[in-house]
Amino acid sequence: MTQLPTYARAVIIGGGIIGCSVAYHLTRLGWRDVVLLERKQLTSGTTWHAAGLIAQLRATANMTRLARYSQELYGNLEEETGVATGFRRTGSITVALTDERREEIYRQAAMARAFGVDVEEISPAEVQAKYPHLNIDGVTGAVYLDKDGQGDPANIALALARGARQRGATVAERTLATGVTRQGRRITGVDWQGEDGTSGHIEAEHVVNCAGMWGRQVGAMLGVNVPLQACEHFYIVSEPITGLTPLPVLRVPDECAYYKEDAGKMMLGAFEPVSKPWALNGIPEDFEFDQLPEDFDHFEPILEWAVNRMPMLGEAGIHTFFNGPESFTPDDAYHLGVAPEMDNVWIAAGFNSIGIQSAGGAGMALAQWMEDGEKPFDLGDVDISRMHPFQGNRTYLARRSTETLGLLYADHFPYRQKATARGVRRSPFHAHLLDRGAVMGEMAGWERANWFADPGQDRDYAYSWGRQNWFANAAAEHGAIRNGVGLYDMSSFGKLRIEGPDAEGFLNQVCGADISVPVGRIVYTQFLNPKGGIEADVTVTRLSETAYLVVTPAATRLADETWLRRHLGGYMAVITDVTTSEGVLAVMGPKSRDLLRAVSPDDFSNTAHPFGTARQIEIGMGLARAHRVSYVGELGWELYIGTDMAAHVLETLIEAGADHGLKLCGLHAMDSCRIEKGFRHFGHDITCEDHVLEAGLGFAVSKSKPDFIGRDAVQRKRDEGLQTRMMQFRLTDPEPLLYHNEPVLRDGQIVGYLSSGSYGHHLGGAIGMGYVPCAGETADQLLASAYEIDVAGTRVRAEASLKPLYDPASARMKA
Repeated sequence: MTQLPTYARAVIIGGGIIGCSVAYHLTRLGWRDVVLLERKQLTSGTTWHAAGLIAQLRATANMTRLARYSQELYGNLEEETGVATGFRRTGSITVALTDERREEIYRQAAMARAFGVDVEEISPAEVQAKYPHLNIDGVTGAVYLDKDGQGDPANIALALARGARQRGATVAERTLATGVTRQGRRITGVDWQGEDGTSGHIEAEHVVNCAGMWGRQVGAMLGVNVPLQACEHFYIVSEPITGLTPLPVLRVPDECAYYKEDAGKMMLGAFEPVSKPWALNGIPEDFEFDQLPEDFDHFEPILEWAVNRMPMLGEAGIHTFFNGPESFTPDDAYHLGVAPEMDNVWIAAGFNSIGIQSAGGAGMALAQWMEDGEKPFDLGDVDISRMHPFQGNRTYLARRSTETLGLLYADHFPYRQKATARGVRRSPFHAHLLDRGAVMGEMAGWERANWFADPGQDRDYAYSWGRQNWFANAAAEHGAIRNGVGLYDMSSFGKLRIEGPDAEGFLNQVCGADISVPVGRIVYTQFLNPKGGIEADVTVTRLSETAYLVVTPAATRLADETWLRRHLGGYMAVITDVTTSEGVLAVMGPKSRDLLRAVSPDDFSNTAHPFGTARQIEIGMGLARAHRVSYVGELGWELYIGTDMAAHVLETLIEAGADHGLKLCGLHAMDSCRIEKGFRHFGHDITCEDHVLEAGLGFAVSKSKPDFIGRDAVQRKRDEGLQTRMMQFRLTDPEPLLYHNEPVLRDGQIVGYLSSGSYGHHLGGAIGMGYVPCAGETADQLLASAYEIDVAGTRVRAEASLKPLYDPASARMKA
């Protein structure tokens, strides 16, 4: 075997296409001491049997950016390394068989144009012209991307490995990583064992887990959580078909199928609705270039559809029936980045059957992140820190993975909820809200009331791209918050207690706002990175001279805690996750003060309890801490209640609420209210690559603090001026709906896309938010233009504003 060094700047575990890509890109950045360990032979896990489809368009701008990078890289690899990659641009067609699917793919086409991807909506007749073998019965529409393609997965990986070797990397096959040494939050070295009996230890500065479907168990060895599960994935390859010439890749998601012509044969692959998890008790040690037993009964329904859709398959014999495992994550997004539990363990695994088209971009992004110590751009969609500890639970993964494979080709309806592995995390109000009609959604495992059904109404989502069955319910809840009083459960939001003699100094270093405030004050602020981008969007409440409470979105609780821990340094402070210690009820609306006065003897006047303050109150027979803040733009309080008293407080509010018109509300109503008020949503409207000033949040950044992370970048932007600005849009036609990623047109030209969207029930139309370039322009010049939003290919006129369209002076919150 290859002689292995005793030191490496990076040890990569796993020799599939992902591991080879990371090695290639690290060496391209100048890293020479790179060692890749592969337990068997390169590509022998899942890469060798991948379909090799290479598409440009993904669900977000940055994921599309990475997929396009992969395409461009693979096109040049052969010339660089001498290894044939089989890459060719065949184009791709996606056809819809329903009106809802047509709406989806047309919205995707509009999004593609906003992302700079060439795309064309084509008719069924045009599909037939490009794909004469297809039965177009029932086809309602299609989109064509001419630059999509396909390649040879194994050879692409081998080309990447050769490129890494040419720049000095060591690639060791048949070498198993058997253990690690560690010191605190760092891995210091990796033990290895060769099949020939040799063994050794490599001192390592960084370790990268690219172990694919072994990623979870390698993660356990490294002390980190990597939630993924192997599932069976089926495809067939026909016998050679006379006269079959190169064709575009074809996707028929309504029949769970994709088709690829390859060397005169036709491949049919499937993403069936109910998939089959594999190796729940561990992958066999000798697994190498293996396939799983055939299960024709499982595949047969899809084959029947396919023979009808592609009649020539019914005439050609089956050359290969293949069943091979691939790894899937709980949310169908891959895992990338530095693991929350350790400071030098990196993850690139769990690619959900899109590993070939993702590997080039993922390897580039991870290598750049490792080089710079910070993300090259927003990678929140795939950042491993989005995964919460419980998601590594094997029972949870087994149940969720029966669904996730099929979701790749399911209708991607807005607000679609996962159906499996539900009920893991519940607030103390869960049963009470269910009893009163709550329809639950899930976020980070939390069951959350999204809307409330009327008596006799079906308590399920009826998904659509149009107005869904809960639209009127959410409108009524929205109206209660705007005109009366509404109550919704916020218990799932993360709560981090920062306590110690240096708590104030530490938070002042991490936060953009000044945290040196009196006890009881609430500060809205962001965690900034050195570029002025937004890493977290939080409130910070001073509980005492030495203790603060940081409240974060449910989805980013772990990421925000990790950011704090990585910047704690020598500060004398302790960070504790106290999320589950308190239930939280938001009581919001112009009549919220009246309701609270009915259940508490405390004074809720502006004088006694001004906006932006928190204090303990009596409520019913219990106690709560009342925070006067609002994410919906109305007078209101968030009540933080110990879980022991939470149910009592809810019952007290509901009983008294009967005399005040109290309405139980869900988080859909919260979202529609916040977007009317122009409040930003972290992960959509604001991310690590959105500058805090361009996001319109300069008011939350101190101008007097001598130092904090991002201070210099904020000052530079103030001096140089803004390049882009966050704007709010209201469609003047009340019928179309907005979700996110719809193109924004200024004077007829695409200038950006919506970062978020919802319906403004009070304002009478769909509301969107998004960034518009503004270099050298005044606000008046920006607003003087005509704006439209592209909704599934139809341009709709929009009113644009830099100030909140609802209550721009925030008088209602401070009433």
